[in-house]
Amino acid sequence: MTLGALLFDVDGTLADTEPEGHLPAYNRAFREHGLDWTWTKKLYRKLLLISGGRERIDHYLDRYDPELGPHDERVRDDRAGWIDEIHRSKSRYFRDRLQDGQVPLRAGVARLIQEAGEAGMRIAIVTNATRATLEPFLAYALGDALLAHIELTVCGDEVAHKKPAPDLYRMACERLGCTPESCLAIEDSNAGVTAAHAARVPALVTVNDDTRDQAFEHAIAVLDSLGEPDKPVGIIKSPGFDFDYVDLDVLRRTSAAALAHTRGAG
Repeated sequence: MTLGALLFDVDGTLADTEPEGHLPAYNRAFREHGLDWTWTKKLYRKLLLISGGRERIDHYLDRYDPELGPHDERVRDDRAGWIDEIHRSKSRYFRDRLQDGQVPLRAGVARLIQEAGEAGMRIAIVTNATRATLEPFLAYALGDALLAHIELTVCGDEVAHKKPAPDLYRMACERLGCTPESCLAIEDSNAGVTAAHAARVPALVTVNDDTRDQAFEHAIAVLDSLGEPDKPVGIIKSPGFDFDYVDLDVLRRTSAAALAHTRGAG
Protein backbone atom coordinates (compact mmCIF):
# COMPACT_ATOMS: atom_id res chain seq x y z
CA MET A 1 0.00 0.00 0.00
CA THR A 2 1.42 3.38 -1.01
CA LEU A 3 1.29 6.48 1.14
CA GLY A 4 -1.88 8.30 0.13
CA ALA A 5 -2.01 11.45 2.25
CA LEU A 6 -0.21 13.44 4.93
CA LEU A 7 -2.39 14.70 7.79
CA PHE A 8 -0.74 17.56 9.67
CA ASP A 9 -1.67 18.76 13.13
CA VAL A 10 -1.13 22.52 13.61
CA ASP A 11 -0.42 23.72 17.16
CA GLY A 12 3.04 22.56 18.18
CA THR A 13 3.52 20.62 14.94
CA LEU A 14 3.63 23.17 12.14
CA ALA A 15 4.70 25.94 14.50
CA ASP A 16 5.32 26.49 18.20
CA THR A 17 2.00 28.28 18.39
CA GLU A 18 1.42 27.57 22.06
CA PRO A 19 4.37 29.42 23.69
CA GLU A 20 4.84 31.93 20.86
CA GLY A 21 1.19 32.65 20.05
CA HIS A 22 -1.59 31.29 22.20
CA LEU A 23 -0.09 31.74 25.69
CA PRO A 24 0.76 35.45 25.32
CA ALA A 25 -2.60 35.94 23.59
CA TYR A 26 -4.45 34.41 26.53
CA ASN A 27 -2.64 36.70 28.96
CA ARG A 28 -3.40 39.76 26.82
CA ALA A 29 -7.07 38.75 26.71
CA PHE A 30 -7.18 38.36 30.48
CA ARG A 31 -5.77 41.87 30.94
CA GLU A 32 -8.22 43.29 28.41
CA HIS A 33 -11.12 41.92 30.43
CA GLY A 34 -9.72 43.20 33.73
CA LEU A 35 -8.74 39.80 35.06
CA ASP A 36 -5.74 39.54 37.35
CA TRP A 37 -4.71 36.22 35.80
CA THR A 38 -1.31 35.27 34.39
CA TRP A 39 -0.76 31.83 32.90
CA THR A 40 2.91 30.91 33.26
CA LYS A 41 4.62 28.47 30.91
CA LYS A 42 4.62 25.86 33.68
CA LEU A 43 0.89 26.23 34.32
CA TYR A 44 0.09 26.37 30.60
CA ARG A 45 1.92 23.09 30.04
CA LYS A 46 -0.56 21.50 32.47
CA LEU A 47 -3.52 23.22 30.86
CA LEU A 48 -2.48 21.92 27.45
CA LEU A 49 -3.55 18.47 28.61
CA ILE A 50 -7.09 19.82 28.16
CA SER A 51 -8.03 19.87 24.48
CA GLY A 52 -9.59 23.08 23.15
CA GLY A 53 -9.23 26.72 24.15
CA ARG A 54 -12.70 27.26 25.61
CA GLU A 55 -12.44 23.93 27.41
CA ARG A 56 -9.06 25.02 28.81
CA ILE A 57 -10.53 28.21 30.32
CA ASP A 58 -13.46 26.26 31.71
CA HIS A 59 -11.10 23.74 33.32
CA TYR A 60 -9.01 26.57 34.79
CA LEU A 61 -12.11 28.01 36.46
CA ASP A 62 -12.97 24.63 37.98
CA ARG A 63 -9.51 23.45 38.94
CA TYR A 64 -7.83 26.66 40.11
CA ASP A 65 -10.80 28.75 41.30
CA PRO A 66 -9.21 32.06 40.20
CA GLU A 67 -10.37 35.47 41.38
CA LEU A 68 -13.17 36.77 39.12
CA GLY A 69 -13.81 40.18 40.68
CA PRO A 70 -16.75 41.94 39.01
CA HIS A 71 -17.16 39.02 36.58
CA ASP A 72 -18.37 36.66 39.29
CA GLU A 73 -22.10 37.17 38.70
CA ARG A 74 -21.72 37.02 34.92
CA VAL A 75 -19.87 33.71 35.15
CA ARG A 76 -22.62 32.28 37.36
CA ASP A 77 -25.36 33.43 34.97
CA ASP A 78 -23.73 32.81 31.58
CA ARG A 79 -20.49 30.92 32.01
CA ALA A 80 -20.30 29.63 28.42
CA GLY A 81 -21.00 33.06 26.92
CA TRP A 82 -18.41 34.73 29.15
CA ILE A 83 -15.79 32.12 28.26
CA ASP A 84 -16.60 32.66 24.59
CA GLU A 85 -15.93 36.40 24.94
CA ILE A 86 -12.54 35.75 26.55
CA HIS A 87 -11.68 33.24 23.86
CA ARG A 88 -12.66 35.62 21.05
CA SER A 89 -10.31 38.23 22.51
CA LYS A 90 -7.56 35.62 22.73
CA SER A 91 -8.12 34.67 19.08
CA ARG A 92 -7.79 38.33 18.04
CA TYR A 93 -4.48 38.72 19.87
CA PHE A 94 -3.27 35.41 18.42
CA ARG A 95 -4.11 36.64 14.93
CA ASP A 96 -2.17 39.86 15.59
CA ARG A 97 0.93 37.87 16.60
CA LEU A 98 0.66 35.75 13.46
CA GLN A 99 0.31 38.84 11.29
CA ASP A 100 3.38 40.38 12.94
CA GLY A 101 5.46 37.27 12.12
CA GLN A 102 5.91 36.26 15.76
CA VAL A 103 4.93 32.61 15.21
CA PRO A 104 7.40 31.10 12.68
CA LEU A 105 7.08 27.62 11.21
CA ARG A 106 9.13 24.85 12.79
CA ALA A 107 12.24 23.47 11.10
CA GLY A 108 11.50 21.42 7.99
CA VAL A 109 7.81 22.27 7.75
CA ALA A 110 7.90 24.59 4.73
CA ARG A 111 10.40 22.38 2.90
CA LEU A 112 8.39 19.21 3.46
CA ILE A 113 5.01 20.68 2.50
CA GLN A 114 6.51 22.11 -0.68
CA GLU A 115 8.26 18.85 -1.56
CA ALA A 116 5.17 16.74 -0.90
CA GLY A 117 2.87 19.11 -2.72
CA GLU A 118 5.08 19.34 -5.79
CA ALA A 119 5.22 15.53 -5.88
CA GLY A 120 1.42 15.38 -5.95
CA MET A 121 1.03 14.07 -2.40
CA ARG A 122 -2.35 14.87 -0.87
CA ILE A 123 -2.05 17.05 2.22
CA ALA A 124 -4.65 17.82 4.86
CA ILE A 125 -4.66 19.76 8.12
CA VAL A 126 -6.37 18.07 11.04
CA THR A 127 -6.61 20.30 14.11
CA ASN A 128 -8.54 20.86 17.33
CA ALA A 129 -8.46 24.58 16.55
CA THR A 130 -11.61 26.28 15.35
CA ARG A 131 -11.73 27.46 11.75
CA ALA A 132 -11.67 31.07 12.97
CA THR A 133 -8.38 30.37 14.74
CA LEU A 134 -6.94 28.30 11.90
CA GLU A 135 -7.58 30.74 9.06
CA PRO A 136 -5.16 33.47 10.22
CA PHE A 137 -2.51 30.80 10.78
CA LEU A 138 -2.95 29.59 7.22
CA ALA A 139 -2.83 33.12 5.86
CA TYR A 140 0.09 34.51 7.84
CA ALA A 141 2.24 31.54 8.93
CA LEU A 142 1.85 29.28 5.89
CA GLY A 143 1.18 31.86 3.19
CA ASP A 144 -0.27 31.41 -0.28
CA ALA A 145 2.57 29.34 -1.75
CA LEU A 146 2.34 26.59 0.87
CA LEU A 147 -1.41 26.89 1.29
CA ALA A 148 -1.80 26.00 -2.39
CA HIS A 149 -0.64 22.47 -1.52
CA ILE A 150 -3.25 21.97 1.24
CA GLU A 151 -6.23 20.06 -0.11
CA LEU A 152 -8.35 19.82 3.03
CA THR A 153 -8.69 21.33 6.49
CA VAL A 154 -10.69 19.66 9.26
CA CYS A 155 -11.25 21.71 12.42
CA GLY A 156 -12.34 21.07 15.97
CA ASP A 157 -15.66 22.89 15.61
CA GLU A 158 -16.75 20.41 12.92
CA VAL A 159 -16.90 17.35 15.17
CA ALA A 160 -18.64 16.30 18.37
CA HIS A 161 -15.40 15.32 20.10
CA LYS A 162 -11.92 16.80 19.61
CA LYS A 163 -8.63 14.95 19.94
CA PRO A 164 -7.85 12.64 21.71
CA ALA A 165 -11.11 11.30 20.25
CA PRO A 166 -10.70 9.94 16.70
CA ASP A 167 -13.49 12.02 15.11
CA LEU A 168 -11.25 14.51 13.29
CA TYR A 169 -9.05 11.86 11.73
CA ARG A 170 -12.02 9.77 10.70
CA MET A 171 -13.59 12.80 9.06
CA ALA A 172 -10.35 13.65 7.23
CA CYS A 173 -9.97 10.13 5.84
CA GLU A 174 -13.61 10.06 4.78
CA ARG A 175 -13.40 13.42 3.00
CA LEU A 176 -10.16 12.47 1.26
CA GLY A 177 -11.54 9.07 0.31
CA CYS A 178 -8.41 7.41 1.72
CA THR A 179 -8.15 4.40 3.97
CA PRO A 180 -6.70 5.32 7.38
CA GLU A 181 -3.79 2.91 6.90
CA SER A 182 -2.72 4.73 3.72
CA CYS A 183 -2.43 8.07 5.55
CA LEU A 184 0.27 9.32 7.89
CA ALA A 185 -0.45 11.78 10.71
CA ILE A 186 2.25 14.21 11.80
CA GLU A 187 1.62 15.19 15.41
CA ASP A 188 3.35 16.69 18.43
CA SER A 189 1.33 15.41 21.39
CA ASN A 190 0.08 12.19 22.89
CA ALA A 191 -3.50 13.44 22.56
CA GLY A 192 -3.00 13.71 18.81
CA VAL A 193 -1.33 10.32 18.56
CA THR A 194 -4.14 8.76 20.60
CA ALA A 195 -6.70 10.26 18.23
CA ALA A 196 -4.86 9.04 15.14
CA HIS A 197 -4.33 5.57 16.57
CA ALA A 198 -8.02 5.23 17.46
CA ALA A 199 -8.83 6.12 13.84
CA ARG A 200 -6.23 3.56 12.63
CA VAL A 201 -3.99 6.29 11.17
CA PRO A 202 -0.26 5.75 11.85
CA ALA A 203 1.48 8.75 13.40
CA LEU A 204 4.94 10.30 13.34
CA VAL A 205 5.69 12.73 16.19
CA THR A 206 7.87 15.83 16.31
CA VAL A 207 8.06 16.81 19.98
CA ASN A 208 8.41 20.32 21.38
CA ASP A 209 9.19 21.74 24.82
CA ASP A 210 5.61 21.15 25.98
CA THR A 211 5.38 17.52 24.84
CA ARG A 212 8.87 15.98 24.86
CA ASP A 213 8.25 14.20 28.19
CA GLN A 214 4.98 12.62 27.08
CA ALA A 215 4.70 8.90 26.31
CA PHE A 216 4.07 8.04 22.67
CA GLU A 217 3.29 4.36 22.84
CA HIS A 218 1.34 4.29 19.59
CA ALA A 219 3.65 6.48 17.47
CA ILE A 220 5.59 4.80 14.68
CA ALA A 221 8.42 7.34 15.15
CA VAL A 222 9.26 10.18 17.55
CA LEU A 223 11.67 12.96 16.50
CA ASP A 224 12.72 16.32 17.85
CA SER A 225 11.78 18.04 14.56
CA LEU A 226 11.41 17.37 10.85
CA GLY A 227 14.95 18.66 10.43
CA GLU A 228 16.76 20.28 7.55
CA PRO A 229 19.71 19.13 5.40
CA ASP A 230 21.99 21.27 7.56
CA LYS A 231 20.09 20.58 10.81
CA PRO A 232 19.81 16.80 11.45
CA VAL A 233 16.93 15.48 13.51
CA GLY A 234 17.27 13.78 16.86
CA ILE A 235 15.60 10.38 16.66
CA ILE A 236 13.88 9.54 19.96
CA LYS A 237 11.94 6.53 18.66
CA SER A 238 13.10 5.09 15.36
CA PRO A 239 10.80 3.76 12.64
CA GLY A 240 13.44 1.11 12.04
CA PHE A 241 15.91 2.99 9.85
CA ASP A 242 18.22 6.00 10.10
CA PHE A 243 17.96 9.35 8.33
CA ASP A 244 19.22 12.91 8.79
CA TYR A 245 15.99 14.82 8.10
CA VAL A 246 12.42 14.02 7.10
CA ASP A 247 11.67 14.12 3.40
CA LEU A 248 9.00 12.44 1.30
CA ASP A 249 11.04 9.26 0.97
CA VAL A 250 11.39 9.01 4.76
CA LEU A 251 7.63 9.45 5.14
CA ARG A 252 6.92 6.73 2.59
CA ARG A 253 9.31 4.36 4.37
CA THR A 254 7.76 5.27 7.73
CA SER A 255 4.29 4.55 6.37
CA ALA A 256 5.48 1.18 5.06
CA ALA A 257 7.04 0.39 8.45
CA ALA A 258 3.75 1.21 10.17
CA LEU A 259 1.84 -1.08 7.82
CA ALA A 260 4.32 -3.92 8.37
CA HIS A 261 4.04 -3.43 12.13
CA THR A 262 0.24 -3.56 11.96
CA ARG A 263 0.29 -6.72 9.89
CA GLY A 264 2.81 -8.29 12.23
CA ALA A 265 0.73 -7.40 15.28
CA GLY A 266 -2.36 -8.86 13.61
